[in-house]
Formats: sequence, structure tokens, C-alpha cells
Amino acid sequence: MSRIKGCFEALKKRNRTALIPFVTAGDPSAELTLALMHTMVDAGADVIELGVPFSDPSADGPVIQLACERSLENGTSLTDVLAIVSQFRQTNQSTPVVLMGYLNPIERMGYQRFAQAAQAAGVDGVLTVDLPPEESAEFGKEMQAAELDIIYLLAPTSTEQRIKLICQYASGYLYYVSVKGVTGSAALDVDEVAEKLAIVRRHTDIAIGVGFGINNGASAAAVGEIADGVIVGSILIKQIVANLDDSNKINQAISAILCDMRQAMDAN
Repeated sequence: MSRIKGCFEALKKRNRTALIPFVTAGDPSAELTLALMHTMVDAGADVIELGVPFSDPSADGPVIQLACERSLENGTSLTDVLAIVSQFRQTNQSTPVVLMGYLNPIERMGYQRFAQAAQAAGVDGVLTVDLPPEESAEFGKEMQAAELDIIYLLAPTSTEQRIKLICQYASGYLYYVSVKGVTGSAALDVDEVAEKLAIVRRHTDIAIGVGFGINNGASAAAVGEIADGVIVGSILIKQIVANLDDSNKINQAISAILCDMRQAMDAN
């Protein structure tokens, strides 16, 4: 059983929803990213999504785009991101780690080399925003050989036929984008999300995480009532921007946000 599947099954037995924070690796430094990963676990994170910086992050809003720019200015590569995960695994063998990013850095490394390196580092799954399932056969073969989960996005605009197709390819969990637009945009409509998730669940029993538009305890708790996982990113990266020169404040601010979300989710 994969670490991701095991995590969601354990949470389900406890009637608990996964809290899944996202930060961009290397923003503003590899050292801080590693520290934040441990901070987020201590604050209640169940799965960590680690962004792989890319020069043209088309699905991301300005907050995460700028995070990518700061990371790339530091020279952060895909190899560096894997090294961060490897360091994290020296003291944490239980928390699933998912890499989220775009296909170009993986293609440059090569599918087989990437999959083997990711497995060796302790990565559990990969979400490649711009790789549709119809074009993922070669990539999927290498991922499966390395026992890594492939996580796909679903959107409010996804048709039921499209949902059914994606569910056939996905493993680990599905990432449902709760609003139309990029990360950090718009307010989510929980009732609308619930209706869409009901359709998704007709076609799969894989866990569903919901992201985009979750920025406080109240929104996290509301989504936690209908989803298997609550994914939060932009609001965390805003704390990095607000405290770029003070790593202690960054850790404290992100911890406070996640603790608030965890408490609100568990109170429901």
C-alpha cells in the first residue's frame, strides 16, 4: 500500500479529513523549505505538497508565480527539490510528500531517471499540471514501476465523461480545483463543490482533495465536511512574502494558520 493511500485510510477510520499544505520548494531557501515541512507536520499537516519551481506556472496565480521566481533566482532545480525531500525523510518516514509542478523539468531529467530518483528520495506522488492522462502512458509506466502515485486535477468545468476518464488513470488522490481560475483567485462555493464531488464519487473511491480558495479555518472546515482532503497554498506563501527576512516569523505564521485550520476541521 502506498504511503498516500495508507494515510487516507487511517484518517478515514478516525473520521478525520486530511490537511494538505503547499509551499514552493526553495522559496526563499532550501533550508527554510525543509524547516517548514517539519513545522507543517507539527501543526497538523497530513500530506505535504511541494511545488517544483518553473518559469511559466500557468495554473498558478501571482502569489505562487512569484514564489517560483524567488526559488529559481536561488538556482533551485528539480534535483535540489528531491534533495530536500531526502533530507526530510531522514527524520520523517510517515508523512506523504507529493511533488506538484509542470512537465518540462521532468522531461529534461528523463521519465525513468526522475521516477527512480523521486522514489529514492522518498517522494510518494507527483501531480504534473500540464500532462493530461491521454498523453501520460510513458510517464505513467515509469511512475508505476517506481511505485509512485499519479495525481490528476479535476475542475468545475470537467464533464462527467472527462471525470470518468481521469478517475481511471489516477492514484493516491484526486485534486479538485474548487474555482474557475488560477490559485489564490475567487471565493469558493461549497455547495457547488459538494455537487461536483458527488458526481466524481460515482466513478471512483479514490480520496478527493479540494484546493483553491481556502484561506482560513472557516473555509477549511466547510470543505473538510465534504472532501477527504483540504489543500491550502497561497495563504501560506503570503506569510513567506510578508516575512522574507525572518525565517522564525515565517514558521510561526504558517504554523498558526495550519493549527487554526486543523482545529476548525476537527471541531466539525
